[in-house]
Amino acid sequence: MRQAAGFTLLEVLIALTIFAVGVMATLRVLGVAAGGVDELRMRLSAGWVAQNRLAEVRAFDKFPAVGVNEGEAPMAGRQYFWREEIKTTPNPLFRRVDVSVYVAKEDEHALARLSGFAVRPLLQ
Repeated sequence: MRQAAGFTLLEVLIALTIFAVGVMATLRVLGVAAGGVDELRMRLSAGWVAQNRLAEVRAFDKFPAVGVNEGEAPMAGRQYFWREEIKTTPNPLFRRVDVSVYVAKEDEHALARLSGFAVRPLLQ
């Protein structure tokens, strides 16, 4: 008697199970990668907000007062909250400016931080 060629039901079920596990693992990896891209986009935009704040401090002809300033800035379709701390330095002609950017005002984790210096204008 001749046996029919082909796979048994058990072999087909095992093959489908292996295939399903592989597809689920691939989808999980794609989901994690997509989430990482969004986080990277937010950090890049927050870095631009910090650079803009530091550039604004340097662009004005006023020497910044020591203290803390806060505000919001739109960037890449999102609203970011920034906080800048202006501190004295050993040289009275310079002020240190530390800018931190957050997604929300209540956040403790900064997406971007940038430090720079403001110089007293000569004619002041």
